[in-house]
Amino acid sequence: MIDLAGRVAQAREALLAAGVPADEAAGDAEVLARHALQWDLTRYTLARREPPPPGFQEEFDRLIARRIRREPVSQIVGHREFWGLDFEVTRDVLTPRPETELIVQAALNDASRREPRLIVDVGTGSGCLAIALALEFPGAQLIATDLSPQALAVARRNALRHGVNNRIAFYLTDLLPPVPQIDLIVSNPPYVSRLDAALLAPEVRDYEPDLALFAGGDGLDVYRRLLPEGRYEVADQGRLIIEVGIDQSRTVGELAVRTGWQVERIDRDLQGIERTLTLKPSPS
Repeated sequence: MIDLAGRVAQAREALLAAGVPADEAAGDAEVLARHALQWDLTRYTLARREPPPPGFQEEFDRLIARRIRREPVSQIVGHREFWGLDFEVTRDVLTPRPETELIVQAALNDASRREPRLIVDVGTGSGCLAIALALEFPGAQLIATDLSPQALAVARRNALRHGVNNRIAFYLTDLLPPVPQIDLIVSNPPYVSRLDAALLAPEVRDYEPDLALFAGGDGLDVYRRLLPEGRYEVADQGRLIIEVGIDQSRTVGELAVRTGWQVERIDRDLQGIERTLTLKPSPS
């Protein structure tokens, strides 16, 4: 009889044949096996050379079939880790990504200068940024905005899960709420060009919400509105920390300068891509 590890290896080969990238297929198969079993990593590791329990194969096959259709693992299992925290994920929100953690780190770096009291997360999606920042800055109040009622519902559930729902106000609105003197504005906005939709991985293009991905013909539409609006509402010593796409750092930085900002810091992700800009108001 094929042991549990053998079944996972067979699933890995099926995922590879379906076009799942080689650096994902093995990990995806194992995550889906543990999800089917409802086992943690320790239990799975100890039992992987044993025969699978009754009912496992049917459930595992069902999950693997979904992944073969290129559905993201985060949506299949319903959650994803971000900043060491577990977040509910649905098709209504962008899956939290490791590079977005750079925004949290940049906020912590800036806190040595001035700890924020009012933080606004623009386009909150799953709420991962707002919730991580609420936990890192227990003295701050937060506002999280989004244009999607469904995304806000997911964010509220995540805030309740992590015990910060009483410190985050969720607003159904475009960009910023009418609240002046904001200490810190953060955003991982849509920044993909509509012209590049065909280049996206199926997991992104076919399963994640368009509202969280696309921003006009050049991917810069949201920055064109957020930068001047943020400059109007930020406090004199406040900051705006934003994520940008590949090769967008220079262009977004130039837009920022034209709308009254200075680029204080640029952070690169693990691939060396300039991913996060920290902006401060230019002197009047």
